[in-house]
Amino acid sequence: QVQLVESGGGLVQAGGSLRLSCAASLRTFSNYDMGWFRQAPGKEREFVAAIGWTGSTVYADTVKGRFTISRHNAKNTVYLQMNSLKPEDTAVYYCAAVDTSRRTVVPGRNPSLYNYWGQGTQVTVSS
Repeated sequence: QVQLVESGGGLVQAGGSLRLSCAASLRTFSNYDMGWFRQAPGKEREFVAAIGWTGSTVYADTVKGRFTISRHNAKNTVYLQMNSLKPEDTAVYYCAAVDTSRRTVVPGRNPSLYNYWGQGTQVTVSS
């Protein structure tokens, strides 16, 4: 059974930091592209960052320079380090995965590309 479980969310002041973790139960984890998406109330799901099976990374312009995505394949875990948080970062953050079969060059930004999703973790940034 495929399972992605996010953790690390919480309440933080603007300018603060949080680190999100996504523990994945996936067959051949190293073959998956992993992504982070977020959804604020009344808004659609938004791409945040992704890391490919190759280790290549992609970031949304809104978080570039502030957020860092990484993965530890031996732990089947992907991380999102969030620094200099802003109130507009407030959202439920979701971890997602897609089996690339080692054929992709860079991870995708489109949520429809990902077929496994976690339940999300709430991040709230106060002003």
